[in-house]
Amino acid sequence: MTQEEILAQYGPREAMEYDVVVIGAGPAGLATAIRLKQLAAEHGREVSVVVLEKGSEPGAHILSGAIVDPRALSELIPDWKALGAPLHQQVTEDIFLFLNETGARRTPNFLLPKNFANHGNYIVSLANVVRWLAQQAEALGVEIFPGFPAAEVLYNEDGSVKGVATANMGVGKDGAPTENFQLGMELHARYTVFAEGCRGHLGRQLIERFKLDDGRDPQSYSIGIKEVWEIDPSRHTPGLALHSAGWPLDEMTYGGSFMYHMEDNQVSIGFVVGLDYRNPYLSPFEEFQRFKTHPNIRWYFEGPQGAKRLGYGARALTVGGLLSLPKTVFPGGALVGDDAGFLNSSRIKGSHAAIKTGMMAAEAAFAAIAQGRQHDELAAYPEAFERSWLHEELNQSRNFKQWFKKGRTVATLMTGIEQFVLRGHIPWTLHRDKPDHVSLKPASECQPIAYPKPDGKLTFDRLSSVFISNTNHEENQPAHLTLKDASVPVGVNLHKFAGPEQRYCPAGVYEFVKDEGSGAERLQINAQNCVHCKTCDIKDPTQNIVWVVPEGGGGPNYTNM
Repeated sequence: MTQEEILAQYGPREAMEYDVVVIGAGPAGLATAIRLKQLAAEHGREVSVVVLEKGSEPGAHILSGAIVDPRALSELIPDWKALGAPLHQQVTEDIFLFLNETGARRTPNFLLPKNFANHGNYIVSLANVVRWLAQQAEALGVEIFPGFPAAEVLYNEDGSVKGVATANMGVGKDGAPTENFQLGMELHARYTVFAEGCRGHLGRQLIERFKLDDGRDPQSYSIGIKEVWEIDPSRHTPGLALHSAGWPLDEMTYGGSFMYHMEDNQVSIGFVVGLDYRNPYLSPFEEFQRFKTHPNIRWYFEGPQGAKRLGYGARALTVGGLLSLPKTVFPGGALVGDDAGFLNSSRIKGSHAAIKTGMMAAEAAFAAIAQGRQHDELAAYPEAFERSWLHEELNQSRNFKQWFKKGRTVATLMTGIEQFVLRGHIPWTLHRDKPDHVSLKPASECQPIAYPKPDGKLTFDRLSSVFISNTNHEENQPAHLTLKDASVPVGVNLHKFAGPEQRYCPAGVYEFVKDEGSGAERLQINAQNCVHCKTCDIKDPTQNIVWVVPEGGGGPNYTNM
């Protein structure tokens, strides 16, 4: 049944009214909600705020490295230390390595540009930080609805955003309501703030509808894949932040690694690959597994007491920077955090930007509500951003990703010049003209990559990795990974690009199998494995795959990621 048919039979949907509806309980969304309630208390006003979260709880879908710059958090909640925020492990040492296949060259710290300096920053589990932020929000009176994904943007007759509708629950694979069916609800607001994270399902629609990216560079993305390990105490250095570039990626492929030493002998280790890579045989997951076998990295996992892998996850991230930033406001709403693309890829940090943009959007929304306004553009938000330290920071690194079009060597040299020599006062601007999905070369022009088999101790396969991400989806529901044209995966992707979806997905969602009857190949979508990284929605060369929200609470359940 179509949504129109369901509404005709079961509707109308129940509607709830709020001053502000926030989509996504990540750092940006929760900062928006917290700041609104703070301002309401300061001015003696009532402002109703609700946050919708598709995960089973705040933090369930949050994955990041992560090193947090506490600047924005200190502006939002000055006494965060006294309130027990889970920022405990300060960075004690920065190491940056350039790797070749057998060795490494360390960059002297006095030559590291300031964007790689982490003095005063904290190694954290961002999922746990988000859980703490949710507690602060609820203490201020914010309503948070976990397990309720926003599935549809609602519009007023004049075209302004009216609010959102949540997904229906209890719909079977055939699209028909089951005995557990529950109709979604509508949430109407004077302003709706979208904080879905990278490649937000609704944010993408809004950018297209309101042409928010007109005149901007195409957005650029990477995939980040991460594991959490407990390692031998003799190989653990609390506060160590290690980054690398080079092997196993080639000169023209953007990417690198991180290893952060947290408390309790735990490390988070991850690998980032730009989704503008060219060789369709490349697998970001396999590159990460291969990276761990490098002698300088393997050493950390080979102590006398051994090491144990505790967690796994993956998430796309925006890396286009200031030049790819869309217009962030439209009639009735705003984009904040990585839903717009505020991550600073040169620093490998985005949570401080997410919090700051949430605060600025909240301040603009509160002022509008106080003036009796609704459903118009919150122009004060982008104006505040233009005056902010965040704009200055992003402007200083605006060319970072663009230099990689010329290869890693040139990009490294020019980043050093721009950040170390010119100190961010850069007289030139580079631009990108192509989105990531057009970068793949035909398979006939590329060399297949032979990846080693996993050993089950240091390197692993996708399915055992997904298992420890605690990913789960209700089996009897429509697939949330949809195809515009079912003939394209075999007719175009497999024929021309050797089926790249079976390699770029870090969760084993896509595989080409032979039909038992005809022997013809077809694409099988194992949607239950999906960790909601959004890579397929970004990298599919024909843009034939569209990610939509699954039933509420589905997906990964990250704990210490």
